Amino acid sequence: MSELILDKSYEPKKVEDKWYKVWEEKGYFEPSFDKNKPKFSIVIPPPNVTGVLHIGHALNNTIQDVLARYKRMDGYDVLWIPGTDHAGIATQNVVEKEIAKEGLTRQALGREKFIERVWQWKERCGNIIIDQLKKLGASCSWSYQRFTMDEGLSRAVKEVFVNLWKEGLIYRGDYIINWCPRCGTALADLEVEMRETQGKLWYLKYPLEDGRGFVVVATTRPETMLGDTAVAVNPEDERYKALIGKFLVLPLIGRKIPIIADKSVDPEFGTGAVKVTPAHDFADFEMAKRHNLPLVKVIGEDGFMTEEAGPYKGLERYEARKKVLEDLKTQGFLEKEEDYKLILGHCYRCDTVIEPLVSKQWFVVTKPLAQPAIAAVEYGFIKFIPENWTNLYFDWMRNIRDWCISRQIWWGHRIPVWYCKDCGETIVSKEEVVERCPVCNSEKVYQDEDVLDTWFSSALWPFSTMGWPEKTETLTTFYPTSVLVTSFDIIFFWVARMIMMGIHFMGQIPFQKVYIHALVRDEKGQKMSKSRGNVIDPLLMIEKYGSDALRFTLIALAAQGRDIKLSEARIEGFKHFINKIWNASRFVLMNIEPESAEVEIAPAKLPLWHRWILSELQRTVKKVREKLEEFEFDQAAMEVYHFFWGKFCDWFLEVAKVYLKKEETKLQTQKVLLEVLTTCLKLLHPFIPFVTEEIWAYLPKKDTEHIIKTNYPVFKEHLLDELAEEKVQFLQELTIGIRNIKAEYGLTAKTDLKVFYHCSEDQYLNLLSQENEVIEFLAKVKKIEGVKQHTKNKGEVSYILSKGEVLINLENLIDLEKEVQRLTKEKEKLESKLKQIEKKLSNQEFLEKAPKEVVEKEKGAYQEFKDRLKVILRYIEDLQKN
Repeated sequence: MSELILDKSYEPKKVEDKWYKVWEEKGYFEPSFDKNKPKFSIVIPPPNVTGVLHIGHALNNTIQDVLARYKRMDGYDVLWIPGTDHAGIATQNVVEKEIAKEGLTRQALGREKFIERVWQWKERCGNIIIDQLKKLGASCSWSYQRFTMDEGLSRAVKEVFVNLWKEGLIYRGDYIINWCPRCGTALADLEVEMRETQGKLWYLKYPLEDGRGFVVVATTRPETMLGDTAVAVNPEDERYKALIGKFLVLPLIGRKIPIIADKSVDPEFGTGAVKVTPAHDFADFEMAKRHNLPLVKVIGEDGFMTEEAGPYKGLERYEARKKVLEDLKTQGFLEKEEDYKLILGHCYRCDTVIEPLVSKQWFVVTKPLAQPAIAAVEYGFIKFIPENWTNLYFDWMRNIRDWCISRQIWWGHRIPVWYCKDCGETIVSKEEVVERCPVCNSEKVYQDEDVLDTWFSSALWPFSTMGWPEKTETLTTFYPTSVLVTSFDIIFFWVARMIMMGIHFMGQIPFQKVYIHALVRDEKGQKMSKSRGNVIDPLLMIEKYGSDALRFTLIALAAQGRDIKLSEARIEGFKHFINKIWNASRFVLMNIEPESAEVEIAPAKLPLWHRWILSELQRTVKKVREKLEEFEFDQAAMEVYHFFWGKFCDWFLEVAKVYLKKEETKLQTQKVLLEVLTTCLKLLHPFIPFVTEEIWAYLPKKDTEHIIKTNYPVFKEHLLDELAEEKVQFLQELTIGIRNIKAEYGLTAKTDLKVFYHCSEDQYLNLLSQENEVIEFLAKVKKIEGVKQHTKNKGEVSYILSKGEVLINLENLIDLEKEVQRLTKEKEKLESKLKQIEKKLSNQEFLEKAPKEVVEKEKGAYQEFKDRLKVILRYIEDLQKN
């Protein structure tokens, strides 16, 4: 027997750190730049330096790791670039909270000192998530680790900004943007979370200048009326045609404003007349451009009312709302108010209600960049998986607005622009510092205070991380990358922008495929959140069950286009699979001799069950490979799961016990056991790397020292044996038939049974005769007799097979009358349950309103009860005969 025997139980903590250290030290994660190898590259979606590993990261990086390990084993030269994102607003907020504990503010520290503190925090805490990814088993090429504000990436950012400026694709101008008063910065549209909120609709009277009445407008934000510069109506609205071109007097302020006609006005909203506040509403801003209306900014960046707000100057925006409403009511301008559901934008970082404001910002002109990015997907150069995400991408890209890239914070890439105080020149430069104005030679130059949107540097990630703008060997070898794995919520933030920037600056797409993985929800399908108390901490799960159990669970549940319903019980369940692999491996290693590894086997000369397991193994290899290539990770994982547990463990390991006792079949059985185990470990390694590497170390003969360096199994068609599969399928059915009868009536292996297999076809009787010893062992019966003709005796029960039937005589073994009573009671219960389900499934309202999974569960239960009832009726019929 093998001298190296596995411990009785698998303990992940003992092996995980050990093997990860070995892999790193041996350089197994690093690319070789071997020109003879095909290339596979992938970039990690850089997690924020503020972060810790959450369950979404665990899923995303497990999928990437499965791909990286699979491709390495399949002969590819693999580069998987890891890194982190500086996450401007998020990181600044965290550090501001840290220094607040010391009684400090960033303003008190000053920009330079505050940035120093952020860097210190980043060095101390920023790479925690990297260490956690290693705990997960992520086989990243760590020597290529990047940070979005490291020296090389900063250079790339300046290069892109300056080039876009020269091309006229970056400009600075007054534009309406989303503004967070709490964070004190502009936000891109995508950084605003829109939520339905219960609010009010107030109807305000605006008097006509000539004193002949008034126009009533409806608004959800009465404080912004102070900045109105017009009232608009639809030109086709008969109610207001005679008023178009006339003037109104703005209540409380007394400013004269026109009544204008614009087709964008919805006659059905409110009274059909709307106030126009261009400095505080996106639609109104566009309307003001069409009608050349002035902009009056009445709410400032701090959320307080400005000088333009007249008597309300200095009030906080919601305090101003109360005061404005009071005054409108007092002065007779408030007609009525109604409850109204509205959509409010919130800052994605601090949850403050955003304020649309006109502000001077930097923008990227996106339409010229979007066109080739749209074409790249239209013509199939980039493919989204699942494909349905393509339409969402097109919808956004075809309606894209200019991208506001400036942020009014301190942490981030400082905008590479200087201004001359003497001549007013704007200087855009790649230099670290500009000391003189190139136009007037003045030294009175100062840099723009703003920083770039975090996503600006992230948009360059696939090529900046490889050394661009230098033409590095890494860039020429591994760009474009092979696949991007990400979640749907950053398709616009990141994926679309990488495609635009990659095509524009590299002349090539940044990746060939975009795999959009599902969301991980709790077992009820709810979003995980701390407030709900349903968050599953991946680090805690790794501590309790091991990394492999968590990884396999996530992959096994990661069906394309369907959110994952995760529970700790599921992780614990798949931990049993890890234990099963360990125990099966232990059995094999305890039952093989080292010389068996050298045995040459001729498949045609092997026993039936050996040919069957090798044939099924090859089908599994083929399916796993196909599913991995199709990004159907759950199906790939479950193919090998079902083979290993359902075919290898449940059947062949049991059958092997018969053949291991025989001298003439012992060595070839050991060889087959070793062959199947070795291949399974290879198939499983990308999914569960730690346990497979640990078991690999104990194998008596292997082609590589470590499993991570071995070749992924390839499909061997010559080992397929359909006839063996058909024969074994019948023998399994026969065995299950006997087991089912024994289980139904509580018969043990010690019970002396008369078992018959009745069939009119000689081939099946002959097959039983040939495999009699194995079937008797598997079914735990002393003897099975095959008969061509049989008359059923009293007390005999049968189990119908696809070919023939199994019969066991129960007379004198059980109380036949009591058994009929028991079965009759069960029959009645089943019939009652079936009627209940039939009632539900015939109810159209239930079918339409119940969740799909609930309906499917009911249908499954119905079929299960129906099948069981069929068996019960058969048993009752058998026992009542004679």
